[in-house]
Amino acid sequence: MTKLHLHLLSDSTGETLEMVAKAALAQFDDAEVYRHFWPMVRSQQHMDRVLGEIAAHPGLVLFTLVNADLRARLEEKCRSLGLPSVAALDAVTAVLEDQLGQQAKARPGRQHLMDDAYFDRVDAIHFTIAHDDGVAHEDWEEADIVLAGVSRTSKTPTSIYLANRGYKVANIPIVPESPPPQSLYALKRPMVVGLTTAPDRLIQVRRNRLLSLNQAPETAYVDQDKVAKELQYARRMFADNGWPVIDVTRRSIEETAAAVIRLLGEQRLDAEGVAP
Repeated sequence: MTKLHLHLLSDSTGETLEMVAKAALAQFDDAEVYRHFWPMVRSQQHMDRVLGEIAAHPGLVLFTLVNADLRARLEEKCRSLGLPSVAALDAVTAVLEDQLGQQAKARPGRQHLMDDAYFDRVDAIHFTIAHDDGVAHEDWEEADIVLAGVSRTSKTPTSIYLANRGYKVANIPIVPESPPPQSLYALKRPMVVGLTTAPDRLIQVRRNRLLSLNQAPETAYVDQDKVAKELQYARRMFADNGWPVIDVTRRSIEETAAAVIRLLGEQRLDAEGVAP
């Protein structure tokens, strides 16, 4: 198995670097990667400490540094050690400078500024947490998105992920024995999206959930006929109301959320000519 020391250096939180590294590493199998995470590197003293660790554990260096002196110090040290170093955002920033006709501001952490977008995202998270699992349906008109689906179709984690992207999301479980409130069918502003999945996969997920709670794994909750009827009931509801449907059987939370955002963008373009 190939082993690699991967150093991630940032003058901010390092969130961007972590996502880039994760996406790239997902393309490789049988690699043992030791990650060294160095966020908030903003002084020469801090940089010198990091460089000592890089020398002790040589490997690939990925960085996002806007301070020219810190960057030069890092690149010089990597050259002297014979180590590859990659500025993760250089290519994108250069193209943006060319297309926008202006120089990048070179200020660390600008994407984390506490501006209006930041507070909108905080509001979205608060709203979403307060409207989980069918709670406070009287406020659903304020949502951007309402997710509907039978139990264990990833409604809550998808809602939280979308909230972190700045969308106010409510979600409701579809239960044949307890129909949703009539307000669901009268919503004007939010886009209602139905989530569905394959019966066998749903039974497996539910059974694992019961086991994690130390409950009997064989109940009506995982009965094959009952689960099939639940899904059929939900799909009929989605179709009767013309709601878009996403099958989450083979989708990750991120993939489901991306599909929801795409649907919302299409809806807003159709209605207003404005992208989300």
